[in-house]
Amino acid sequence: MAETVLDYETEAAHYDRTRGGVPRAEAAAEAVLRLVPPGARTLLDLACGTGLVTERLTRSGLRVYGADAAHAMVRVAAGRAPARVVRADARRLPLPDASLDAVAAVWLLHLVPFAADIVAEAARVLRPGGVLVATVDKDAAHDVGSDIDAVLRPYRSAAAASDRADRITATAAAHGLAPAADTRFTGHGQGRTPRDTVRRLRAGYFASWFDGDPATTETLAAALSALPDQDRPRADPRYRLASFVRRG
Repeated sequence: MAETVLDYETEAAHYDRTRGGVPRAEAAAEAVLRLVPPGARTLLDLACGTGLVTERLTRSGLRVYGADAAHAMVRVAAGRAPARVVRADARRLPLPDASLDAVAAVWLLHLVPFAADIVAEAARVLRPGGVLVATVDKDAAHDVGSDIDAVLRPYRSAAAASDRADRITATAAAHGLAPAADTRFTGHGQGRTPRDTVRRLRAGYFASWFDGDPATTETLAAALSALPDQDRPRADPRYRLASFVRRG
């Protein structure tokens, strides 16, 4: 998916280490399974990355597959879920209509400007009664009420967020997916430090909610650099998972 900010071909080598590793993956997998119906037999993990979450989506009777657009990610994931991972664009899955019981899109919709196309494709491959499970409002989850957030909050905007819950709900409804239950889980290891926030701000990591000019960026960087405990992580985010059921 070339439109994303990061180059996931190069990120694969250190992705797990910089994204909370096993604790974060376990929390995500447990949350996804809370929203997948007990009778589900097939689940596709979209943008599965290195497969760290995929391999933890385990339940008796549930067959789990993974798909990712980045070759390097697929190579790593295939080692964790042999013969169950494919390279594929989430907008054009190599699957027939109504062929899956569940689709998971964890940490995906916020990355791309075509979230609506991904939701539409998930609806296409889901059977009646099947469920789409997706993280929504991811950027908002990183506002944990810390001193870092106090600096950044006046500049935050959800206007451009492609995974905004109301947008995803409306798109889902347009494709026959009705809102169902939701849940939350902890993004272990994702608490931000002032120093790293400055680095990310200057590197453009926050483009989905911050469109500041260079002068504003440097003003914020100075304020963040003045905070105490520059290398102490603040609280971990609590991500929201929403689910949508395919109407019959």
